[in-house]
Amino acid sequence: MKRQPALPFVLITVLLDVMGFGLLLPVLPALVGEFTTSRDAQTYWYGAMIVAFGLTQFICAPTLGALSDRYGRRPVLLLSIVGLGTMFLLSAFVQSVYALVALRVLGGMLAANFSVANAYVADITTPENRAKSFGMIGAAFGIGYIVGPMVGGFLGAIDVRLPFYFAAGLSFVNFLYGALVLPESRPAEVRARERRPLTLARLNPIGSLTGLARLRGVGALVAVIGLANLAQFILHGTWVLYTNFRFDWGPRETGLSLFVVGLMAAIVQGGLLGVLLKHLGERRVVLLGLLSGTLTYIAYGLTTVGWLMYVFIAANVFAFAVGPALHAIVSKAAPRAEQGLAMGALSSLSSLLAAAAPLLGAPLLAEVSHYPQNDWRIGAPFFLSAALSAVALVLAARHFARRAAGATYTSTS
Repeated sequence: MKRQPALPFVLITVLLDVMGFGLLLPVLPALVGEFTTSRDAQTYWYGAMIVAFGLTQFICAPTLGALSDRYGRRPVLLLSIVGLGTMFLLSAFVQSVYALVALRVLGGMLAANFSVANAYVADITTPENRAKSFGMIGAAFGIGYIVGPMVGGFLGAIDVRLPFYFAAGLSFVNFLYGALVLPESRPAEVRARERRPLTLARLNPIGSLTGLARLRGVGALVAVIGLANLAQFILHGTWVLYTNFRFDWGPRETGLSLFVVGLMAAIVQGGLLGVLLKHLGERRVVLLGLLSGTLTYIAYGLTTVGWLMYVFIAANVFAFAVGPALHAIVSKAAPRAEQGLAMGALSSLSSLLAAAAPLLGAPLLAEVSHYPQNDWRIGAPFFLSAALSAVALVLAARHFARRAAGATYTSTS
């Protein structure tokens, strides 16, 4: 019997994929350290890997998304999964930092499959349920980043290369699952009817982002998404060092705090999001989430009591709902035949900012790291995140106000 596309299929694919990446988080810096002779060199090459991965993903995400529009979601997902598995496996055998960076470039090219997963969800859900479905994707991400690093840390304590073998095996299982179980969400007859040319103007990341901003109802929201993502990536890139400088936290405390973040993301995006959207709507959820995020960044930077960080994480409920709500607005504005390209453009933007964030957050934290533990200036990276989030809030409020005024004018004219 032919299987019908459904959300659980792609959720399992995403979960297994994210777990593969999460497995490597605790051990990748140590593997880089095997090929370097000093902490400075280790930090430099690890940063180079992050930037190379993000920039490659920025360039390739729209292409993978557009290819999935043209040839189907399933084959692109399968090709990406087997490519990532190959990258994980080869990384366990490399004997130089140059080869490791080259493999991360390959990984960046293929890791853009998350945009294809979002396009798959857009294919099989109605517009009114799309934000909730994107939230389920976010929940799968959260669970993957909870389980993956825990398992990776345990395996890495045995052998630093063992998580790479395990991640490769997980990718192989994911490929088998996709090949045997995952159905196509864009049948051949639909692709043939809606086929559009694959031009360089559409496939390059700058062109895809420009096209995204021109979609009806999107416009300035591209800048909102970019600013919100940049604020979040600065936090991610400085969290471990900041909490060490401020509270003397070690790996156990930071690992626990990241576990709580992943848990909150899974709870909000996988459970509470539907309730929030039903009672407030996508626009109010975005505005409340950006406001909550702005205040929480400030609180992170000001507090001198470690346990309060957990309180702020738990109270920041609305911020975890911003991403799925914004993705749903963009998805509903994009033509059905270009969902992959639209989701690829968003993934591309996110990847570029993930690569740029360490260039802003790390130097800023280094500048203030010599101040005493209780000095408010140590929180400078989080204050920068708060400023970016506040600008995003203003832009979003103005955009939604103009859209509401335009709708009112149209209905009364």
